[in-house]
Amino acid sequence: MPVMEVLQTDPFTRLFSKLDNSMRGKLLKLMKKAVLNPNVGKSMRFCRKGTRELYISPYRLSYSFDENKSTLTFLDLYHKDEQ
Repeated sequence: MPVMEVLQTDPFTRLFSKLDNSMRGKLLKLMKKAVLNPNVGKSMRFCRKGTRELYISPYRLSYSFDENKSTLTFLDLYHKDEQ
């Protein structure tokens, strides 16, 4: 099912704006990949159930996809060591 709407949380937007241009470019490619195929990321378990993650060294891009509403929400971008 194609994604109709892409949303971003405030923390994600804040962190994204602080990145340098080369990292932003890499992250935008990864975000496009998630929009085209929302199931591409690793499915999370336990307290993060219902979310998925993609890895871009040294960060993790966390997102969720609501199939009923066809919305993809980018939740967070965090350093791998901060898990």
